[in-house]
Amino acid sequence: MLGFIVGSYAIARRRDRTLLAVSVGLIALGSMGFVAGGSLTAYFIARFAMGVGSGGVWIAVTYSTIERWPGQEYACMSQIFAAYSIGGLLGPVLGAGGGVGRPFVAYLALAACAGAVGLAAPQPRYRREFRSDWSTVRERGFWLASTGIFFAVLGLGIVDGILPLHFSTQLATAAIGGLLAGAALANAFGAILAARVSAKAMLATAVVVVTFGIAVVGASSTIAVWVVGTAAAAAGIGAANAASIGVLFDAVGTQRIVAAVLVWSQLGIVGYLAGPLAGGAVAQSLGYTALGLIPLAAAALVLLLLVSTADRARPEPV
Repeated sequence: MLGFIVGSYAIARRRDRTLLAVSVGLIALGSMGFVAGGSLTAYFIARFAMGVGSGGVWIAVTYSTIERWPGQEYACMSQIFAAYSIGGLLGPVLGAGGGVGRPFVAYLALAACAGAVGLAAPQPRYRREFRSDWSTVRERGFWLASTGIFFAVLGLGIVDGILPLHFSTQLATAAIGGLLAGAALANAFGAILAARVSAKAMLATAVVVVTFGIAVVGASSTIAVWVVGTAAAAAGIGAANAASIGVLFDAVGTQRIVAAVLVWSQLGIVGYLAGPLAGGAVAQSLGYTALGLIPLAAAALVLLLLVSTADRARPEPV
């Protein structure tokens, strides 16, 4: 969360390249901490640095995309979300190196290459000014976008944190890893697909698909159902991620979006924390068959806001 706050401050002052350089540097320092550190304290500090850095990278990439492709923000950000999902596949691959040090050496090299490519990119032909307007957080469309990202990342938290415990009753660890890798691919597919449909229509469809997918997986003990349901839920999560930022663009435009993106991003993190917490509590008290109640409650709020914003037009950029 701290990375989002610092990143938004930098963007408002047009320090996008500085933000990217410092953020990648923090990720590199954190990686080196895992390589050289040998204590829990060292790992905690390294993880903190990487967390701040990753938040800064997210903000830098988001505004760089908005600035470079005006009028195509929704379509381009859907591809960013797809790339984010593919990154989820690379993590376990790097982790297969074994131990603590080797995976982070590989990650450090990857982060350095990615940072170099990002910093070497030419400046956009026309610079756009982004400013913070806190009145945007009072827009109903903003809250629709924010509940949309909360719902999407809540679902991701359940898929990542709770469903593997359910799967472990019948699947070995390697099989669970394969299932989650397939889910990451489905997530990327959903994000790319989202840009082909209007943001609100895609968000409405995605919340239904995610809720149904998680509910079916939780209620079933059949591996084939787990595979299909998890893929459906993951694709819906990817679509909801992308659609939520499309709704945000429609609601507040792009020039006065800094405060809106900051709060929207923070609510996504809250969703990822809430998913495992709520999912664990429900699974322990009511069983996995009741797991669908969690996304159902969040979906009801998203759909209510969709209805309340149905007739509101997109504002003109200011």
